[in-house]
Amino acid sequence: MLVAALYDVHGNLPAIEAVLAEPDVRAAELIVVGGDCVAGPQPRETLERLLALGDRARFVRGNADRETVESRDAPSRDDEIGAATHWVAQQLSGGQLDFLAALPLTTVVEVDGLGEVLFCHATPRDDEVIFTRLTPEERMRELLAGVEQRIVVCGHTHVQVDREVAGVRVVNAGSVGLPYEGGPGAYWALLGPDVEHRRTEYDVDAAAADFADKGPDGDGSWFTSTLLEAPTAEHASETFERMARGE
Repeated sequence: MLVAALYDVHGNLPAIEAVLAEPDVRAAELIVVGGDCVAGPQPRETLERLLALGDRARFVRGNADRETVESRDAPSRDDEIGAATHWVAQQLSGGQLDFLAALPLTTVVEVDGLGEVLFCHATPRDDEVIFTRLTPEERMRELLAGVEQRIVVCGHTHVQVDREVAGVRVVNAGSVGLPYEGGPGAYWALLGPDVEHRRTEYDVDAAAADFADKGPDGDGSWFTSTLLEAPTAEHASETFERMARGE
């Protein structure tokens, strides 16, 4: 089975449309949507597009998916992330929110040439615990304790990674909709018979212009500022490591 791992779409419809048009994605028998698919400027339209894939798509839960559901009936917070999360929840239908609420934390797929692959959003046991290309191996061993599969595919930190820890190959597929790679594009991974990191070009400037009024109080800068000025992989990884240490 050929599998496309599409993570962290973040409500970026032009980005996911570009990736879904890729020949290798069109040829894939399965598309794993690896969490955080709606937390962005076009949540309803993006989820509709992904659900239209039908049985070709399999979803796992991301922390932003969970937080969006949790904010459904809660008052909007004053901080930027809280206000944006509440705004995203208000754009979704009740059925879409119920779909997100029911998503599993992990899924396992048999991939040609790779065997069983475990897909999760952040770690196999939690949807928001941070690890990066810089995380010490001892910490990685703790996070992967009990994992039976030899390959784990994740996302969450928006940086593509491929490293081995204690015999487990850990792959971060990158982010389709909001990458932290220091350059534009939609980042994803193709599995079978090996693992390949991919990047798809699309018109990021045009997308950002369209997103300008999509957000709380008609302001889309909460999303477009990072989309247009993405941090480098090195800077993002160092920042996430400090967060993981509580600094």
